[in-house]
Order: sequence, then C-alpha cells, then structure tokens
Amino acid sequence: MKGRRTSYEIYWEILVYCRTARSFTAVIGRCDLNSKTGQEYIAFLCSKGYLDKVREGGKTLIQSTEAAKEYIDQFSGLYQKLFDKGPEFRLQ
Repeated sequence: MKGRRTSYEIYWEILVYCRTARSFTAVIGRCDLNSKTGQEYIAFLCSKGYLDKVREGGKTLIQSTEAAKEYIDQFSGLYQKLFDKGPEFRLQ
C-alpha cells in the first residue's frame, strides 16, 4: 500500500519511535511531520495517556507510556492481517 499515511499509522510511528525518550525535534524529523501537525499528534497522544513528557538534563523529552504498548501491538497485528506484512517507518 502506497500513498498518504493514515493518522493511525502516524500514531504508531510516533509511539514506536518514542519507546526511548526523544526530543520534539527528533520526533517530527523522524516521523516526517511539520511542527504544527507534530504538536497536534503529540498533544492527542498525551491526552490519551500514550505519551508522557519527561525532564532529562534540563530538556523536555517525549516517551511512550506502558499504555502505548497495547496500541502498538493491536495496530501492528491488524496491519499484519490486512496487508500480510507489518507496518514500517517511511524513512529508513
């Protein structure tokens, strides 16, 4: 499947990438988002309890929560059933 990513694919990319605490700049760069849409996706995932903002060395980083694991697993499983392959990051 090619073309635009769905919001669900973008959520998955953000949550998987943020398993390790990441800066906002790293997240939007790696997930190929602009600043405005990146803020919207991150705010939504934070409001649902899937992302947390953590302080490390004076910086605010974004990290997936334990609750995000359920979304990641369910989305990956559904994607696998639909397309006979797991979801992948667009950028390598």
